[in-house]
Amino acid sequence: MIAEGLRKRYGGKDGRDGKDGKPALDGFDLTIPKGTVCGLLGPNGAGKTTSVRILSTLLSLDGGRALVGGFDVAEQATEVRRRIGLVGQHAAVDEVLGGRQNLVMFGRLHHLGKRAATTRADELLARFGLADTGSKPVKAYSGGMRRRLDLAVGMILSPEVLFLDEPTVGLDPRGRGEVWQAVRALAGQGTTVLLTTQYLDEADQLATQINVMDHGRVIAEGTPGELKSRIGGDRIEFVVHDRTQVGTAAQAIARVGVTEPVVDPDAGRVGVQVAHGTDALRETVRVLDQAGIDIDDLSLRRPTLDEVFLHLTGRRTTEPEHQGREVNA
Repeated sequence: MIAEGLRKRYGGKDGRDGKDGKPALDGFDLTIPKGTVCGLLGPNGAGKTTSVRILSTLLSLDGGRALVGGFDVAEQATEVRRRIGLVGQHAAVDEVLGGRQNLVMFGRLHHLGKRAATTRADELLARFGLADTGSKPVKAYSGGMRRRLDLAVGMILSPEVLFLDEPTVGLDPRGRGEVWQAVRALAGQGTTVLLTTQYLDEADQLATQINVMDHGRVIAEGTPGELKSRIGGDRIEFVVHDRTQVGTAAQAIARVGVTEPVVDPDAGRVGVQVAHGTDALRETVRVLDQAGIDIDDLSLRRPTLDEVFLHLTGRRTTEPEHQGREVNA
């Protein structure tokens, strides 16, 4: 999948002027190798949903070019649709029907014969761990089961590319884990997955490639490990038992780190970035002991994707960007 210089502009402040509105996409580029999971991250309004809608032929583009499955989304939309699946933020299944009935119905809507649709439904129920509940009405399903059924619907025609737009919104940890397992299985079988999410741990768990969006374009890309390395190496954090010694502890630890210590006086917490984690951890214990400082907690950790995101965009994933026209972008 390739996107080059995609542009899309919605209406102006009054919602009617198509020329003066802020761009939802402003030179969006993306390349996803076949059979990988790409996480598309960005604050609300960054353009994630607009990107998915254009790449899945649901929305026209104003500029640029995109190929999905080797076909141009603007000039060969029909061919693109034959090769993709789309799972949106909200369940698209009928809650009165059973899981098997839903899959058969969607199979027929995709022009499969009755026998072929039934066979495909049974295959997908088994694939997504729903075979024992296929006859139950969907309203009796848990949240995780519904989303797995949504994934199964998106796989009716064995698509080469699957778009997942916020697939685990509103799910409890167990439901999220069920969906994660299903996504890993799809990628393992060769499906290319484009995942948009505001859950940074989800991207860290699933994506082999991450693209961070802001203001309608990609501002950083790489593996989770590569992105984390951009804001430095390991960090040592400790909590001083006697809060009056926080300043002294920060001075003592300064020579261990490669950056100035960060201090939270109220919590008694001191943190510093270090070059060699385990060596620096031993040195930290030594210098604090020499300074006569007792600590309640000591940890060595890598940067998180949440810290990477904050470093790159200056805000959290759930903070609004601007008052543009895009909804749930």
